[in-house]
Amino acid sequence: MRRAAAIAGIGQTEFSKNIGRPERTVALEAIRSALQDAGLDAREVDGLVRFDMETTSEVEIARNLGLENVRFFASVAYGGGAGCATVGLAAMAVATGQASVVVCWRARNRGSGGRPWAATGAGVPGDYQFTAPYGLVRPVDQIAMLARRHMHEYGTSSEHFGAVAVAARKHASRNPRALMREPITLADHQASRMISEPLHKLDCCLETDGALAVVVVSAERARDLRQPPALVLAASQGMGPEHSVMTDYYGPHFLQTPSTWAARELFAASGVTPRDVDCAQFYDAFTPLVLLSLEEFGFCKPGESGPMAASGALEWPDGSLPSNTSGGGLSEAYVHGFNLILEGVRQIRGTSTCQVEGAEISLVTSGAGVPTSALLLARR
Repeated sequence: MRRAAAIAGIGQTEFSKNIGRPERTVALEAIRSALQDAGLDAREVDGLVRFDMETTSEVEIARNLGLENVRFFASVAYGGGAGCATVGLAAMAVATGQASVVVCWRARNRGSGGRPWAATGAGVPGDYQFTAPYGLVRPVDQIAMLARRHMHEYGTSSEHFGAVAVAARKHASRNPRALMREPITLADHQASRMISEPLHKLDCCLETDGALAVVVVSAERARDLRQPPALVLAASQGMGPEHSVMTDYYGPHFLQTPSTWAARELFAASGVTPRDVDCAQFYDAFTPLVLLSLEEFGFCKPGESGPMAASGALEWPDGSLPSNTSGGGLSEAYVHGFNLILEGVRQIRGTSTCQVEGAEISLVTSGAGVPTSALLLARR
């Protein structure tokens, strides 16, 4: 599959706390924008890949776009872990001839739609029965457990988490699409209120309404379209052994997430190493997830991610690994990490507002606390 497919179009709506339109409407807006960006007609689309949690169905999208026939359609589960996998499935469909023009999208009114865990009842099914009754209900509580363990094992500090938030906001300040553009300092991070110890408010992602989409075609066809192609160098998924979603605290390696397995598959399939990556878009629902990803994707050894972030390594333009260059989920918008994919494409095109000079390979990751996925995009 290496370099057989490419992202040829990207599109999005504005981001907002209350966008004022249904998720189906904004999904269609983003998809039409992505097709226009690629220079393709909607009638050419014959493949659709969605998030399992998407409220808008393939049938609704196909009907409203006027598609003649969708001969490939699929969905990927696990929320934040699904983003990169949608592109991976689209690339496989194109590479194997199952489809020629595949759209992947995510539309979510998360800012105006309320918090999913607010409806948690007294009785919960599955693995959550072992954690929710004891207070681990919100994602921030679940990730706080990992954060505290990392601090215990390696001496990681809250200031290390804060360095991730400061870098993201620095990048967002240059991005006109970002919701949060006012620069912050480490002191601002430390002064923000505690949400779930040791995580402050500025360790947490935004709550956003909006939609985004990408168009995947063959690498050959992409060369003749409107935009410079972002080649799919590799895509992977990973779950790991005996996984428990968001609360995988009982394995032999407490801090090992499904990203470990996604990373192994990704670099094995790509023919490149972490040293070849020019910039990264790490899933950042919470700052500790970025530190874990730095370690699990091989950019530093376990325990070294906090000092790495504090050194300025994640900051554009002078850091060794500019990361989340649009502001990411912490400062641009949080739409289950799909905006990270679009920023990865912009880096390959050379159009990011924090453009890494000469960027040839961009890494995008999805949620580390759940069965997850990852993506490597290449210029050539």
